[in-house]
Amino acid sequence: MTKRFFGTDGIRGRVGQYPITADFVLRLGWAAGKVLGQCSEGRRLILVGKDTRISGYLFESALQAGIIAAGVDVSLLGPMPTPAIAYLTRTFRAAAGIVISASHNPFDDNGIKFFGADGCKLPDEIEIEIERHLGEPVTTVTSERLGRASRIGDAAGRYIEFCKGTLPSSISLNGLKLVVDCAHGATYHVAPDIFRELGAAVHPLSVEPDGCNINRGCGSTAPAALQQAVLARDADLGIAFDGDGDRVVFVDRTGAIVDGDQLLYVIAAHRQRHGGCSGVAGTLMSNYGLELALARIGVPFLRTAVGDRHVIEALREREWTLGGESSGHIVCRDLTTTGDGLVAALQVLRAIIERDQPLDELCVDMAKLPQTMINVAVGGDAVFHPGPDVLAAVSAAECKLAGRGRVLLRPSGTEPVIRVMVEGEDFALVQCLAEEVAAAVAGAAGQG
Repeated sequence: MTKRFFGTDGIRGRVGQYPITADFVLRLGWAAGKVLGQCSEGRRLILVGKDTRISGYLFESALQAGIIAAGVDVSLLGPMPTPAIAYLTRTFRAAAGIVISASHNPFDDNGIKFFGADGCKLPDEIEIEIERHLGEPVTTVTSERLGRASRIGDAAGRYIEFCKGTLPSSISLNGLKLVVDCAHGATYHVAPDIFRELGAAVHPLSVEPDGCNINRGCGSTAPAALQQAVLARDADLGIAFDGDGDRVVFVDRTGAIVDGDQLLYVIAAHRQRHGGCSGVAGTLMSNYGLELALARIGVPFLRTAVGDRHVIEALREREWTLGGESSGHIVCRDLTTTGDGLVAALQVLRAIIERDQPLDELCVDMAKLPQTMINVAVGGDAVFHPGPDVLAAVSAAECKLAGRGRVLLRPSGTEPVIRVMVEGEDFALVQCLAEEVAAAVAGAAGQG
């Protein structure tokens, strides 16, 4: 059986459009309760958290009803970062954790993603089993076997202490001036406190969620306001998270954006100097400059398919501890089980403090190659097949790059788009080639 609903990061789509509807999510909660409640050796308890989207109230209630009908207890966390739910699932010895979030997407999207009892994404076979139950009629256990609902009031405090504990007690952020952009998302009530409690002077941005402003012109996907604030306030650094807190990007003291590839290099280089870094897992989208820079300091690098699931699996197979994506989704597997923007940010700050160098200087040895990515919309659920025109455009672009760059076409796992990426030494050429290949893809998609 193949998966119909689960993508690379749970189930995601436009609110009110199937499957992101109240009735489907109720059935999903019931199916998850049936499967996860039975396969867990721990408590028959599922934690449910969410980001700050207004639709979270709707889907929280629907999930709760379905899980309870399946005879499993529910503990509600309220707005919490995705990695916090992974952490709390483990500490509460719960059967699973569920996150209601569409991450970096706009507010009128939403999604459901799962963590197992170990705080890791569910394996394929469990997702397939949940989907199998979705085809069955929802039934309710007898009244005495119904699940119970509760709310965990100190969830934020528990996660704050966990994050601070990922740094040695000798590390202090005293003297650092930080601007922290929370994207009006799930980190709004935890991120500023973490940095303040570690000693930094913090100016928070985008910490007033209204249910509809998550990721709107702010956060890691739109850091222009953060860049301006860093310069205006003469801050040492800017730190931006996405709506659910599993991604982070920095802005250095000069106002330049420091993305996930550069942050991975900073963390890896610091670890290589202090005990060694066994290797780094990136993705097909990772900048070639990262691979070259890691090779110069003797750190192996591996590319995986796009998505943190693939990065984490590669780390597990090789017993490595560090990996991530250009977007800022960074996994420190020795500290937690999934991508965590706050944990990654603290690791970068540790490198800055222990090396006693500003971030822009720590990034000097990693020269990024020019890279352009264009998203080309494709219709609905249709599977895109590149035809001869697209293949010819790709071949022509590769010839012009002459072995000093690459072309990549990849369907998004979260949006109905084909990502066209071109990388090379000359920015103007890269931009031109990306536009030519994207035009061919758009033409083929229109014909489909």
